[in-house]
Amino acid sequence: MADPTSPRPTPLTALTALPALVGEWTTVPDIAERVGISLARVRQHLADRELLSQRIGERGVVSVPAKFVTDEGPRFDLKGTFTVLADGGMNDEEILRWLFTPDETLPVEGAPIDALIAGHKTEVRRRAQALAF
Repeated sequence: MADPTSPRPTPLTALTALPALVGEWTTVPDIAERVGISLARVRQHLADRELLSQRIGERGVVSVPAKFVTDEGPRFDLKGTFTVLADGGMNDEEILRWLFTPDETLPVEGAPIDALIAGHKTEVRRRAQALAF
């Protein structure tokens, strides 16, 4: 029998460390090399919020979820999605958690980021807007 004095269970995503939830990360130098642009240009993508990053690992290396970047650069559908979620009151970590948390109700298997990659931008943004209310 469960101990009635123990705290209530926390949702799995709150317990899951962000690096594990996201899975594969890439660094600023790796993005620059993959896309064929300068480090300064990658940093500008971060400053313009076309990409989001977190400090990952013991050394706190600035890292970007690998799913955010194609061989041509940042995914085109991210910036607007980031804006909708931020306007709804989410900080960068919350945005990353939301984008990478699996959701069975999406039109594709996986998380909102997977739905974006599959071309369901409108559905993902509709859900993001609903969070603001």
